Amino acid sequence: MAEPRAATIDGKLAEEFAVPSHAEEAREEMAAFAGRHGAMGRRVVLITSGGTKVPLESRTVRFLDNFSSGRRGASSAEYFIESGYAVIFLHRHRSLYPYTRTYSHVNLLDTLQLQGEGGSSSSGQVVVNQQALPNIAKVLKRYQEVKEAGLLLPIEFSTLSEYLHLLKAAAQALSAIGSKAMFYLAAAVSDFYIPAPEMPEHKIQSSNGPLQISMKMVPKILSPLVKDWAPQAFVISFKLETDHSILLDKARRALDTYRHQAVVANVLDTRRGYVVVVTPETQAELILTDEDVKNEVEIEEKIVSNLTAAHGQFITQQLG
Repeated sequence: MAEPRAATIDGKLAEEFAVPSHAEEAREEMAAFAGRHGAMGRRVVLITSGGTKVPLESRTVRFLDNFSSGRRGASSAEYFIESGYAVIFLHRHRSLYPYTRTYSHVNLLDTLQLQGEGGSSSSGQVVVNQQALPNIAKVLKRYQEVKEAGLLLPIEFSTLSEYLHLLKAAAQALSAIGSKAMFYLAAAVSDFYIPAPEMPEHKIQSSNGPLQISMKMVPKILSPLVKDWAPQAFVISFKLETDHSILLDKARRALDTYRHQAVVANVLDTRRGYVVVVTPETQAELILTDEDVKNEVEIEEKIVSNLTAAHGQFITQQLG
């Protein structure tokens, strides 16, 4: 029987967060994906990526958001696939996506040219300007290989409610493959929300004067995920701070509280070149050197390498 904490979280999810219409379909997709790859002996990682939108009205015009672009999740997905994993990519709608992420700053129409027949540009073929899209042939080839092999399953969310319900569905789907499952929780999840029953239905009127909002703390879904929903999985959370002096203490406190396997700790200003992977027994600093930067190495490659090795040890211990 599930412990009271899981029942409490389930109750809050049901009462205060609207269930997305595609939750059950997504759960079935994720379960089939995990079952197929698990049966082949392949590990499966659920990557969460991007930020959560928190509506202020039921018919949403205004909402709270954060700066996350999904860069870390999208790049990590590629490195996990190269390491032999199948990836469920639970990502914010329109956030950065594996393989296309390197071209996010490019205007698509500026990369295309019309080659007309008989001098006409109104017909004929569309040709890619490969100078505008460096390495596009190599990236496209790898993406098609990944797609044909069925190694990447994208699932979208926008709001905090969608994220929470889909994460629970993912945990239920992946629990069947036990220790072969990894949760790489890189999404930037809001700490605050307005419960659905307390949210105004219509747009908040500015004519009413200054706005005062009372928000509740988002329930800590990491606890039931680790202890009840997917208790055999290898779980990694992320801790981002702006104050380096409190970073490691906060990471250690998270491990003590939730009893999961690792925290990737990073500071806002240096997050793209320096992180610390903290486990109950170890602490590993991962740093991009000048040579790494010159060779276009990304910090996510080092994070994934560290965590895949740790996951392998975890599986061995579980089987032992």
